[in-house]
Amino acid sequence: MKSYNVAILGATGAVGTRLIDQLAHSTVPVKSLKLLASSRSAGKTIDFKGEPITIEEATPEAFDGVDLVLASAGGGVSKRLLPEAVKRGAVCVDNTSAFRMDPTVPLVVPEVNADQLKNHHGIIANPNCSTIQMVVALKPVLDKFGLKQIVVSTYQAASGAGQSALNEFFQQAQDYLNGKEMQSTILPTGSDKEHYPLAFNLLPQIDVFEDDGYTHEEWKMIHETKKIMLNDMDAEGLKVTATCVRVPVPISHGESVYFEVADDKATTDDIKAAIAAGEGVVLQDDPDHQVYPQPLTAEGKRETFVGRIRPDRENSGAFHLWVVSDNLLKGAAWNTVEIAERLVADDLVRVPE
Repeated sequence: MKSYNVAILGATGAVGTRLIDQLAHSTVPVKSLKLLASSRSAGKTIDFKGEPITIEEATPEAFDGVDLVLASAGGGVSKRLLPEAVKRGAVCVDNTSAFRMDPTVPLVVPEVNADQLKNHHGIIANPNCSTIQMVVALKPVLDKFGLKQIVVSTYQAASGAGQSALNEFFQQAQDYLNGKEMQSTILPTGSDKEHYPLAFNLLPQIDVFEDDGYTHEEWKMIHETKKIMLNDMDAEGLKVTATCVRVPVPISHGESVYFEVADDKATTDDIKAAIAAGEGVVLQDDPDHQVYPQPLTAEGKRETFVGRIRPDRENSGAFHLWVVSDNLLKGAAWNTVEIAERLVADDLVRVPE
């Protein structure tokens, strides 16, 4: 069996450490592994399958001889370094927003549109974490009944903003319980003017506001969903609206999704059966016994969990569901490694001529 020289860019971050673990438990045959990070981390070691690997500084030359790059080091780093990796013959799976809306770059969730991998030119983009779990849940509905409209409200965990935001959230919670003033320097987004505590709070802002009043996170969900499901970020065949909220949960995003199907004969039982048979989906839907997805029970798992499926009482052909997934695994590290598995299985770990 062919094996590959793999590099993980951003190896020390919250997603990077999970990339290492997911790769160790994947079907990707690893000949060698490079762990790349900033100069501050160079020289430290991280274990991979019980063996210590020394972290190297991420430079263009570090990608010499690398076949496959799994990247999660920030958009600026990806824009600077991944084209250099491709020049050296590597195929890159990027977990940042740097290339997602590039029409030449496939935006892939393997359970939904793995067929797009064959169109790569050296870089494949991993979608936004909140988008991934929603399209995994709705893909079986799209295939069987068609989709006309999606309205989603997200309940996004602190870890979605990075390890520093998660650490600040924990500190705020402790300070609040100890009667101290909470300090806020990161959320709702580090680049904006004001910062607010997340502990015991809700923040209806993720990323910066656009001119139309939507946040950039909401813009991403709208256009990524269209690109993944219809291969066109501006497709008019599917209406998508999003409201994204940061909530005081450490890990795992929740989403309340309203959707309208094209098949007016579809029933709630039909929707449940389709989702239950979906790839990567676990149906947790038993109201009589209070069974439904929760962030605590989804944490650490690769699957996407769906429940609370019910008809809309006011609109024919419309339904609601609740979907939860670990934003650091299926929303990031596992989806990235899963893409790598598909690339290996389909012999696509090569840059087209």
